[in-house]
Amino acid sequence: MNLYLNDLGLLCAAGSSKPEIMSRLLAGDRSGLIVTDEFGPKTIVGQITADLPEIDQQYSIYQCRNNQLLLGVLRQIRSTVNMMVSKFGADRIGVVLGTSTSGVRSTELALEYQAKFDQLPDNFHYKQQQMGAGADFLANYLGITAPAYTISTACSASGKAFASARRLINLDLCDAVIVGGADSLCGLTVNGFAALESLSTGYCKPFGLRRNGINIGEAASLFVLSKEPGPVHLLGIGASSDAYHFSAPDPAGTAVIAAMEKALHDADRRPDEIDYINLHGTATVLNDAMESKAVNAIFGNKVPASSSKGMTGHTLGAAAALELGLCWMLLAENEGGYLIPNINDDEPDNTLAPLHLVKKGERLGRSLQVCQSNSFAFGGNNVSIVIAKS
Repeated sequence: MNLYLNDLGLLCAAGSSKPEIMSRLLAGDRSGLIVTDEFGPKTIVGQITADLPEIDQQYSIYQCRNNQLLLGVLRQIRSTVNMMVSKFGADRIGVVLGTSTSGVRSTELALEYQAKFDQLPDNFHYKQQQMGAGADFLANYLGITAPAYTISTACSASGKAFASARRLINLDLCDAVIVGGADSLCGLTVNGFAALESLSTGYCKPFGLRRNGINIGEAASLFVLSKEPGPVHLLGIGASSDAYHFSAPDPAGTAVIAAMEKALHDADRRPDEIDYINLHGTATVLNDAMESKAVNAIFGNKVPASSSKGMTGHTLGAAAALELGLCWMLLAENEGGYLIPNINDDEPDNTLAPLHLVKKGERLGRSLQVCQSNSFAFGGNNVSIVIAKS
């Protein structure tokens, strides 16, 4: 069955609209990465600075930053959502999201308040932090009644959401699905990755010689997926899991290779038909070594590839949907064939398996036709997605 990504809404550290985000990423602009001590010791994060919409009082149990991010990107695609509801009915529109934090920051702030005043604040509700809160909020806000749920598999979560959303349509449970993800900054993840010694001491350096960790970011990304023809075709999805280690990747990259090959097979595309790969590229020593080996095993060093995390930060549960959104823009709104550069302010690590890492200002020379995006998570939970210009 042919399925299409009809519309896209995005918010991340690089901007609050698709044109702004694409302009800044193509320019290699890292200004969205800022130093903060809001979540503990000073660290660099990718923080959204745009004004976010307020959540109406009738939805106050869902009041948290994560849901404000979702509401912000929903507004970017609301006309398409309304069209789908009108065409198919509220009982045929689903919601599938990915997240790793949901509204945990609201709980952190509530516990700080409790420590000071010996009671939780009046506006705190446990639904603000539930993993399923985002999908529940959007379904209630829109008045849609098809399946609505959230997937939480760490940094592959919102990529797995696309496989689940596609399945809902293929099983004839939905005619369209609002699919994507959101993660907001919180002390839990910043301090958790600090405890793992995975935070960069400066700007992250994907595939750089002196890379030493990630910059955590926040983002929200929502698509409308349906059978209705649209600007971008969802071609293939591949997933795998190796359970090699709780947090470290398998150095051989065997399961990652399997996920990419499954996506290509599902898409009926050869490696040489991919115009651009958005790499997982966390800028940790182990991930970049594994991913470069895995990508080189399939694509060699011919296909242009980059990690956009050097400008957005690693947005964890939202990363897969954010980065697929960047690929969507390269296909749908980029006739000049521009490519997202791999920004790391560093010389490349020549001990890594060679890749064609995109340089600032590099162009394909024609419009892009097919892109592939990788996302890998703790426990060896991997997903790779292929999309094409319609």
